[in-house]
Amino acid sequence: MPPTQSSRTSRQRVKDGGTSAKSPSPRGARPSRGTVTLSDVAELAGVSSMTVSRVLNRPETVAPETVETVRKAIARTGYVPNLLAGALATTRTKLVAAIVPTISGSIFAACIQSLTDRLEVAGYQMLLGLSGYPAAREEGLLNAILSRRPDALFLTGTTHSAQSRRRLRGAKIPIVETWDLSAKPIDMAVGFSHQRVGRDAAQFLFKKGYRRFAAIGAEDERAKIRWKSYLAALTELGVDDVASITTPAPTNLWMGRDGLSKLIADGFTHGAVFCSSDALAHGVLVEAQARGLSVPGDIAVIGFGDLDFAAFTVPALTTVRIDRFAVGRLAAEAILSRLAGEPVAEKVIDVGFQIIEREST
Repeated sequence: MPPTQSSRTSRQRVKDGGTSAKSPSPRGARPSRGTVTLSDVAELAGVSSMTVSRVLNRPETVAPETVETVRKAIARTGYVPNLLAGALATTRTKLVAAIVPTISGSIFAACIQSLTDRLEVAGYQMLLGLSGYPAAREEGLLNAILSRRPDALFLTGTTHSAQSRRRLRGAKIPIVETWDLSAKPIDMAVGFSHQRVGRDAAQFLFKKGYRRFAAIGAEDERAKIRWKSYLAALTELGVDDVASITTPAPTNLWMGRDGLSKLIADGFTHGAVFCSSDALAHGVLVEAQARGLSVPGDIAVIGFGDLDFAAFTVPALTTVRIDRFAVGRLAAEAILSRLAGEPVAEKVIDVGFQIIEREST
């Protein structure tokens, strides 16, 4: 009786290494099927699956020559360990998720690099999500990230929707809110006071002798806090007429040029301009020079962030310095302490800020 289609298919699966039994390959012969498994690595290395597992998880318990053989097999096959399977047993994924608005500027990029470097030393990898400005995508992003069961979360800012707060509190994992301070963080916070930044910038410029003021700021929440505090501080100093321009976020040099152009069109031809980012401030410098205005003679400029280029503009840019590397490192330390079950000495860490005076003011 001729074989049926199903029997031919069954024999083909055996031949191709499917779900049926298979003949062992000689040691050193690379398996040639679809997804590479731990068993494939064991077969190529000529060892048991348990030995491969030990090499991956506790290499110190395996003979060095066996470790080398298994690692060569892993390299040849391109095998990627199934961390999720291990996580089901240990409840740890070794992943820390981070959500930032953007990485188009170096202010967040530096922080994330510092966070990643510290976590990597401790054996954790980072999963990055971008929420945008305003954080309209944060709620959906949180749902997607939390469904992957990260061991901890790094968040930007302290303002979240009611639904997000419920999800975050229900996650029962270490959470660090950064780039702002809160008296009642969801779990922990590492940041600085945006209100004090705005206030100190106003007082700094006033003490320098400036009496006409303007601001060019992004529409993101933290920039708005700095702008409102700047205005409030100037009002206390007797200055009520402050010109202002808002821009989308993230900001760039062109927005700074356009912002100063609009201020000048409205009659602001001299005075001090507080910008919500160094990128905007750089644009103001360029536009002032293009128009033949002297800096700081006609237009004084102060930025925010002290990015790498700030000290090398012409003239060098006065700005507010945030230790963005410290934000990432301290957030990582807080997360790792909580994951290790150690007490966290400070649930809210204020990294502070400095006004770095240079030639633009």
